[in-house]
This record gives sequence, C-alpha cells and structure tokens, in this order.
Amino acid sequence: MKMESVLASKGPSVVTIGETKLLRDVVLALVEHNIGAVVVVDGDRVPLGILSERDVIRSASAKPDFLYLTVGEVMTRDLVCASPGDDVDAVLRTMTLRHFRHVPITENGALIGIVSIGDLVKAQLDAYRGDIHTLQTQLMES
Repeated sequence: MKMESVLASKGPSVVTIGETKLLRDVVLALVEHNIGAVVVVDGDRVPLGILSERDVIRSASAKPDFLYLTVGEVMTRDLVCASPGDDVDAVLRTMTLRHFRHVPITENGALIGIVSIGDLVKAQLDAYRGDIHTLQTQLMES
C-alpha cells in the first residue's frame, strides 16, 4: 500500500504555523484541532520543521516561560517527510525507529498533507480485513 491511498482516505487537511509564532499559539492550535503536531512552514507553505506535543512538553520542562518561546526556537528541524509513492510499511518502520508519530507528506517540495502513526496502522488494518474477507469469500466459493 502506498501513502497516496492513506492520504486519499484521510484527506489533505494539515494545520500549519509560522516559525515566528509563539509556543502559546501552537498549544491553542493543537487543542482547537485535537491534533498532536503542526507543520512549521515558510510564507510559501514549504515545510521547515514540525512541532509536536513532545516538543511542547520538553520546552515546558526546561523553561518556566515556555509559552513565550517562538516556534523556531523549539521546533524539530530535522524534518522527515514522505511522498505519495512511498510504501506505508517503510514509513511505519522509519517512524518506529526514529520515535516520531507524525509525517508530513510532500510532493515536489510542497506540503500536501500529514499522517499520524495511527492513520497508517488503521490503513493497514483495513487492508488486512479486506484481504481476510477476500480469502474467506474464495474459500466459500471453492
């Protein structure tokens, strides 16, 4: 299964933020949209980094006034992106090995979506259920 099928079922919606915004703005966006990460973009919506709940917690433990840090000071800059043609299994392995839960999807450098590890696991389970149903049908027709 390819990432494009996961994105097609999930949709292209992705919450973004600029790197000059305050961490307070990120916290409000995470709560408002009930999400675990935002993609940090420049003025052309090119991904510069990602800021997750974990990044917020790390900042909170290090600085009492963490809500007034800028996104650029806190975000993860070592951004790992996937493309629509990437294999879901390969992306899941990377996420597991690198210990992150969100991957932006880019095409020709442009941000086209984001998936969570939960989105990928759900897609795999749905595919397995489809395979099981097909095998059961084939057995019953034999």
